[in-house]
Amino acid sequence: MTFPQFVYRNVVRNKRTYAAYFLSSAFSVLIFFVYALFIFHPDIKQGVTKTAAIQLMTAAEVIMYVFSFLFVLYSVSTFLKSRKREFGILMMHGMTRNQLNLMVFLENMLIGLGAIVVGIGLGVITGKLFLMIGAKMIGIGPLRFYFSEKALLLTTCAFIILFFCISLFTTALVRVNKLIDLFQAGEKPKTEPKVSPFLSLLSAVLLIASYYLSATTTLQTLIFRMFPVIGMTIVGTYFFYTQLSVFITKLLQKNRGLFWKKTNIITISSLAYRLKDNARMFFMVTIVSTVAFCAVGTLASMNVMNRQVKQDFPAEISYLANNDQPVQQQNLLQIEKELKERKLEYTSHQVLIKYIAVASSTDRFTPKEIPVVSFSDYKKIMSWAGYAVEEKRLAGKEVLGMRTGSFSNPEEVTYTLKQDHMKLRQSKMSKYVVLPMQLIFSEGLVISDELFEKVTPERTKIYTGFYTSDLKKTSGIGENLVEHGMKYYSDKGPYSMTVSGTIYENQMSMYKMMLFVALLIGAVFFIAAGSFLYFRLYADLDYDRRHYLTITKVGLTDQELNKIVTRQLSLLFFVPILVAFVHSVFAFMALQSLFSLSIAKEIVIVLASFLIAQFIYFLLIRFRYLRNLKKTLV
Repeated sequence: MTFPQFVYRNVVRNKRTYAAYFLSSAFSVLIFFVYALFIFHPDIKQGVTKTAAIQLMTAAEVIMYVFSFLFVLYSVSTFLKSRKREFGILMMHGMTRNQLNLMVFLENMLIGLGAIVVGIGLGVITGKLFLMIGAKMIGIGPLRFYFSEKALLLTTCAFIILFFCISLFTTALVRVNKLIDLFQAGEKPKTEPKVSPFLSLLSAVLLIASYYLSATTTLQTLIFRMFPVIGMTIVGTYFFYTQLSVFITKLLQKNRGLFWKKTNIITISSLAYRLKDNARMFFMVTIVSTVAFCAVGTLASMNVMNRQVKQDFPAEISYLANNDQPVQQQNLLQIEKELKERKLEYTSHQVLIKYIAVASSTDRFTPKEIPVVSFSDYKKIMSWAGYAVEEKRLAGKEVLGMRTGSFSNPEEVTYTLKQDHMKLRQSKMSKYVVLPMQLIFSEGLVISDELFEKVTPERTKIYTGFYTSDLKKTSGIGENLVEHGMKYYSDKGPYSMTVSGTIYENQMSMYKMMLFVALLIGAVFFIAAGSFLYFRLYADLDYDRRHYLTITKVGLTDQELNKIVTRQLSLLFFVPILVAFVHSVFAFMALQSLFSLSIAKEIVIVLASFLIAQFIYFLLIRFRYLRNLKKTLV
């Protein structure tokens, strides 16, 4: 038998151990190749939506490649630690250090090349399906199947380099100790896990503090709290598994009533050792799963932003400009003509907007002028949009902040006008959006009718709103007047304008693209997390066989064995997932501050989907694990 044959048989005979690692690597190659097919597809080259899709998928390629590198590196290093006994046998039979390094290198390259071939093969087979789904989600026409040589070359070269570098690097991780140490690597009795009360307390404090900060986050504090909370959560999670979880287990051992009940003595006794041994793996699974949950959940919650279009744009078409230029009347006539051509029933209304000069304000940024509308006109705008005005009629110098979008600033501001140094104090915001922020750029004020008559404006503009029953049908109206449904106040030109249907369509296209990308990346992350659990479980299989064989000799029944194994596997599979769920829930509580509508429904669907997938995976692994375990107990 030649050396390459020996390496090949060594991999094939350990296929059970390498299965999850191989399949996860192949799945990463598959997704990478599918994205490359999109990027190099000749039909996805023009248009803003298509350009954004290519940019998103390119970013996904980079993220996936970096993650694949870390995943493969961790996986290989874990396998090497579990093979010390095997290395000892080979060294005893005369294998040199160089031969051992070459064997490890060739094994990794063999698995890597196999994953590349299988991943690309599956990509070719399923490529048409992914192109169909992707095209529909992106919002473009059906894509023909196109086999790109560039995609094939990019995927092959990228992953060959990845597996080559990892294989080369892992040869340095092989530590040849004394043969007796290698043989006893799996036989040595485990020392009792030690914990630090201080680090356990620190873990609890960091996690509680990060949860509190997340739950109390507002729109103004989100950006300042985000990175400190992420750091605290990561450190707190690490110490939770290495210290706090073991500390809690030791407290359970001191509870005699619980500890001595039925088979709890076996479950709890081995729990502390398992938590300590698997702490790093639990930590990685938790962080990777949290990233997957948050990525998919965040993108799923963005569907709420599409529902907010109606709230952020009270009129299906809004137009703001001076009324003394012929071009304005031409534009309005064009809009009316296009609405009639589409046979859309509509009403149009106009409101006067005054821009008054501002001398100073208590805000960080003092505008030179601020737009104001009368309370009567505010009521009309809300009535035309289908909202009931709940605010009491303003009188004298009473004002309302004019909400211009979901992110309008609710802080109290006092404006001092140049006219008679009149002070206007904004203490409340209007409940609904009055004018889209794209029209007036800054926030404005709703003032009493009496005050509106008194103030002398620097200039005036006319707001025209076109109201229909279906904003989606307005998509594409006025394409020569706006770009992507919006013409900002700050853009050069005599007018500003928004078309809700076009904005909604663009947002939906971007949302679907990002969700498509996030779902596939989330799937890669989630499968990788499951792989960590799988090969860690099977790395301990020999030890578990000896452990349970000893216990069965003193009378452990088959039913009790099933119960103990199910409990321990449940902890192994669901503890990191549940911790990731808790992390994600508080992250989504912080995310909720960005939305005026609830994102609870989307988040529940995402987390429930991941939980169902994990439960199915658990049942499959439990069946296989019990079957392999009982082979030596019969």
